[in-house]
Amino acid sequence: MLESIKSLARQYAADIVQTRRHLHAYPELSFHEHNTARFVADQLKAIGITPQEGVADTGLVALIEGTKGASATTSKVIGLRADMDALPIHEANNVPYKSTVEGVMHACGHDAHTASLLGVARILHVLRDQFEGTVKLVFQPGEEKAPGGASLMIKEGVLTNPAPISMIGQHVAPNIPVGKIGFREGMYMASTDEIYMTVRGKGGHAAMPDNLVDPVLIASHIIVALQQIISRNRPPASPSVLSFGRFIADGVTNVIPNEVKIEGTFRCMNEEWREEGKQRMVKLAQGIAEAMGGSCEFTVVHGYPFLKNHPELTRRVRAQATEYMGAENIVDLDLWMAGEDFAFYSQIVDSCFYRLGTRNEARGIISGVHTPTFDIDEAALETGAGLMSWLAVQELSVM
Repeated sequence: MLESIKSLARQYAADIVQTRRHLHAYPELSFHEHNTARFVADQLKAIGITPQEGVADTGLVALIEGTKGASATTSKVIGLRADMDALPIHEANNVPYKSTVEGVMHACGHDAHTASLLGVARILHVLRDQFEGTVKLVFQPGEEKAPGGASLMIKEGVLTNPAPISMIGQHVAPNIPVGKIGFREGMYMASTDEIYMTVRGKGGHAAMPDNLVDPVLIASHIIVALQQIISRNRPPASPSVLSFGRFIADGVTNVIPNEVKIEGTFRCMNEEWREEGKQRMVKLAQGIAEAMGGSCEFTVVHGYPFLKNHPELTRRVRAQATEYMGAENIVDLDLWMAGEDFAFYSQIVDSCFYRLGTRNEARGIISGVHTPTFDIDEAALETGAGLMSWLAVQELSVM
């Protein structure tokens, strides 16, 4: 089976590259992947697979049922996921497949994820008489935007009928050389919550602060004080980040404004601490504002949970990847405080989310995700499709 999968991955590699280039040239933003969804559906139908369309509006689900052995109704189900949305970034690359949509770009590799999963569909459809069980392909919208396409697809039943016993996903990694794969057991990526504060006081002439309630000063105290929640209240073994990237005090040199707006992000890897931390922030910020004569409107937009890779599943998948790739091409991953809505699956079903190396320094392919010059070494696509196919059939065979 391994050699058959590798052979088919090589055979389909050029087609997978062309699929990725088409998707890259015609990107669509989160929850607007209408043309992308139609393209994916057409590709699946051309293979001989009829997908379920319109899941969470622009998502698709497709089943590949192995015909070897037991009935598909009684056999195991493994879920494989790819996200499809792009980012509001103007592409700076000068490549034949450059984005044709002004201000929209596949700068996070979701085009590669979708193309790879379509490659998996081709490979496993050909080999369906050689494995037992069902592979559930999940083409997901809206990973880049809250509430996350994963959460919406789950609400619409993607983890039922049939229910996968595990979910596997992959993500491009521009910091890992092409041809290598990264794994981490347990905690891997952070929860993501957005923080919005409006600190109100009484503005006026900067030369007469005694007649004012200065919201700039109040807001400054709040920002500094909130960091003590991370340093003094957080469990030491629980990674957390609290950062503020926007502070708008719309006054001038001699005018104190009436209000200040602050925006930031809170990230961690413990759901209990996540809720406690947010409660402490609200209480502290509002207490400081009131003590200084002002007020603080504190809003939290609840984002994605933290992503956890099931230890036993991840150990198995890593061993299977080692068999496919060779031990020298498997690397360890560090904790990463970025967010990923695959985390929603990982909170419900045993899951493994690994990284697909796409870096090629010799060719200048080194830019990070979410940048205008991001690109991948497309040799990773053969690996992405072949390895994921291998992992699926291997997991279906686990007793």
